[in-house]
Amino acid sequence: MATKAEKDSVSGQFTTGHEWDGIKELNTPLPRWWVWIFFITIAWAVVYCILYPSWPGINGYWAGTKGYHSRTEVAQELEQAKAAKAVYLSKLKDASLDDIVKDKDLLNFALAGGRSVFNENCAACHGFGGVGAYGFPNLADDVWLWGGSLDDVRTTISFGIRNSNPNSRQSEMPAYGGGDVLNDAQLNDLAEYVLSLSKSSKDAVAAARGQAIFANNGCTTCHGEAGEGNQAVGAPALSAGVWLYKEKDQKAAIISQVKAPKQGVMPSWADRGLDDATIKELTVYVHSLGGGK
Repeated sequence: MATKAEKDSVSGQFTTGHEWDGIKELNTPLPRWWVWIFFITIAWAVVYCILYPSWPGINGYWAGTKGYHSRTEVAQELEQAKAAKAVYLSKLKDASLDDIVKDKDLLNFALAGGRSVFNENCAACHGFGGVGAYGFPNLADDVWLWGGSLDDVRTTISFGIRNSNPNSRQSEMPAYGGGDVLNDAQLNDLAEYVLSLSKSSKDAVAAARGQAIFANNGCTTCHGEAGEGNQAVGAPALSAGVWLYKEKDQKAAIISQVKAPKQGVMPSWADRGLDDATIKELTVYVHSLGGGK
């Protein structure tokens, strides 16, 4: 309903003359500064739509008078990043692993690149950060099957383990199960002795019997007299108490491994297309996870 404009007694503002159910509309104009900003944003939008890609059309879109395209900008940024990386990549190709870890800037570059490569290629098995998984070694500790020096890690990455590459690391644990070599009682005693090496055995008598079984069946040849392991042949340090196949019942897991050993395989990353510089980055990163040797 339209009424005569009048001055509101509470706010002091005039009304517009409109009234609904006894409610009168105040005539409160927008602040002048707000109105000017509103008009400026409209003008800016019009200018922007002229200068830059904006309105869609039937056969394309308005490309703008400046010829700008975000893809062109991204391509330029990538080229700039590539040029910046080229300097370090050149140094990386010519540097030895020892030289890389001694050069702070080159080391940081290699660690960043190695982390990216690891997450893309290695984390599926070894976990992000190299924390390991069931059947896949933990790279974040300092227990190494094949040695933890820079050169050791590089060799393992380059050629892998138990694959078709002639330079891959090769080892095989024989099976002692089936009763032909060791019966169930002997396997139990042997497992108790293996657990005792890391002070995990709960049966000292069985462990004492297992010590002789351990020595008489050639276990010391690879794993050492005290279960200290042998990195030259990839034999685990049984005294470390770090289990590749960790189970709630670890004794049963040990017996299973002795009876029918699981032989893990790691691919050769040189065969999978990683170049020498990338393998150096990956080596430095993996080496850094567990403190290296």
